[in-house]
Amino acid sequence: MLRLFNALKAWDSDEFEAVFKAEVAGLEKHLLPMQAGLANSSHVNDSPFEPVVLTTSKTDKIISVKTVILYSGILAGSCCADDPAPVCEENEYCALQFDIDKGTGETTIVLL
Repeated sequence: MLRLFNALKAWDSDEFEAVFKAEVAGLEKHLLPMQAGLANSSHVNDSPFEPVVLTTSKTDKIISVKTVILYSGILAGSCCADDPAPVCEENEYCALQFDIDKGTGETTIVLL
């Protein structure tokens, strides 16, 4: 289970957004549903990605953070008629909601 302890510790502080973004940016890509969010390419690229916080809200038990993840994907083999297997990088983004349990830091991620 994914846990965002640093973001949880920073909740209700001026540092929350920066801490959340840094913690999410440090995650391995396979932990995020970016592959399912591809619209213009076929595979998530190995380049870094950038989380952007849109909104935050809370309940008694959960901190919800709606984000956009900016990343790139690759589209192999269809970018140029002269080259049978070129690799073309495409800009991608997907909207994700992170729900952080206030007691444990356990985090669920939903592709919006």
